[in-house]
Amino acid sequence: MRKKDNKHLGLVIPPAMHYKLKYIAEFEGRTMSGHVLYLIRQNIKEFEERDGRIDVPSEVK
Repeated sequence: MRKKDNKHLGLVIPPAMHYKLKYIAEFEGRTMSGHVLYLIRQNIKEFEERDGRIDVPSEVK
């Protein structure tokens, strides 16, 4: 369920990429949205492990 303070991200991707992403998401038991969030979390985790923690300003939290 979408939380009131969550941000919306519109994403335009080629049809073949959409199909493949949906295929992987379903294979791994996720929705498309859930899988995209998973990938974003993984990217942030890898970035912070490699380049240091990103501090989020208090007004964004």
